[in-house]
Amino acid sequence: MLKSLVVSLRPKQWVKNLILYAPLVFSRNFFEWNQTLKVTLGVGVFCLLAGSVYLLNDIVDREKDRLHPLKSKRPLASGALSAKTAWAAFFLLAGAGAAAGFASGTLFGVLALGYFALNVAYSFYLKHVVIIDVMVIAIGFVMRVLAGAAIIEVPATPWLLMCTILLALFLGFAKRRHELVLLNDSADGHRRVLEHYTPYFLDQMMPVVSAATVMSYALYTISPETVAHFGTSKLIYTIPFVLYGIFRYLYLVHLREQGGSPTHAFLSDKPLLINVLLWLAACILIIEGTI
Repeated sequence: MLKSLVVSLRPKQWVKNLILYAPLVFSRNFFEWNQTLKVTLGVGVFCLLAGSVYLLNDIVDREKDRLHPLKSKRPLASGALSAKTAWAAFFLLAGAGAAAGFASGTLFGVLALGYFALNVAYSFYLKHVVIIDVMVIAIGFVMRVLAGAAIIEVPATPWLLMCTILLALFLGFAKRRHELVLLNDSADGHRRVLEHYTPYFLDQMMPVVSAATVMSYALYTISPETVAHFGTSKLIYTIPFVLYGIFRYLYLVHLREQGGSPTHAFLSDKPLLINVLLWLAACILIIEGTI
């Protein structure tokens, strides 16, 4: 039962919470260890809340998940974990996460609780509303970034928020496309909102947000505010990493039929993972004035 419970918390998906470190990096506090510790504790809070939300999703969707070729293997859908145990773990994790969030700061606690409430609303209703379903996922990433800034008491720049929401929209639409292609005619039986999507429609949306993501990041690297803040214009040299990351992900979605889980794609595709790590290293070195 314990193993099934851990699987239901989807610890691999907690990688998404690492985006809380973005304000730490871009505020030039990466090597301030007391600030890094604060963000690390914040990531732990969001992992608790995210785990509880994943449990709630599996409880609500367990009947539909049984129709999915992959999700039918989840503990709640397969019967390996009882709904009663899942509900108990949900309330325990959600309570612990909320308490730890407010202990880390009032604003951080409000953002963490807002993130949790948004995801609960998503589980029960918003995931059935076309386009809004993906936008809610993107807003969740923005709230993580805001929380990462709040816990170390630095401002989250509009550029960072814009790039975050655009990239999250791109990944969200790619996920919907993967679900449509994988499930074919039974797609709307698994996720009701999929009846409003088509691969063609999503193929129109993805280029819009991917192009906007690249342009926003490019403009951020050369903006006078960025150059003045970091004292360098060298961030422009990180644009090729962003371009390759977008192109590689599009390749995985269209030619390798991946994209159902951005986390799995990042962790399993070595070229993409190496590219992300190189981009991160280049940003840190440039921002900290090492190169």
